[in-house]
Amino acid sequence: MPEDLILVNERNRAIGRGEKQAVHAAGALHRAFSIFLVDTDGRILLQRRQRTKYHSGGLWANTCCGHPHPGERTLSAAKRRLCEELGITARLHFGFLVRYEAKFPNGLRENEIAHIYFGLLSTEVHPAPAEVMATDRLTLAELKRAVAARPGNYSFWLKHYLQHHGRALRSGLLTAAE
Repeated sequence: MPEDLILVNERNRAIGRGEKQAVHAAGALHRAFSIFLVDTDGRILLQRRQRTKYHSGGLWANTCCGHPHPGERTLSAAKRRLCEELGITARLHFGFLVRYEAKFPNGLRENEIAHIYFGLLSTEVHPAPAEVMATDRLTLAELKRAVAARPGNYSFWLKHYLQHHGRALRSGLLTAAE
């Protein structure tokens, strides 16, 4: 079923809408979100994306990512996708904004301003098989070592966050675990 995304300008102001596949084919700037849930042991919930995803299938990523629909608040969209992909709810708090671009082997492109949210994982995870192949939990230090050892196993955006936003990630994770 077609899904519309929110097109934005460089200041993250909505300027229109576009169909998800067309937006990613054109590399149009759009709004997105990424979620990092951490358990009481300081381990980040990771998901391995289902191989059938439109890009980056089979790769490990942070807890959950997605796009708000036109007219939907970004925080509401993040909570919606957390439930759809992993069958869970969590209190989320905003951490920071990220702008990144990437081109994938299948020709699709990401050009996003992503809202990064953090929360505490306090329930069992029930992944949707159409969305998630597997889940795992790693500390930030373990995740950095795993990505360094096998970077091809991880999504572009997760590597981007680790490389360029490590201090903000660490702060958001610590706050979520309190």
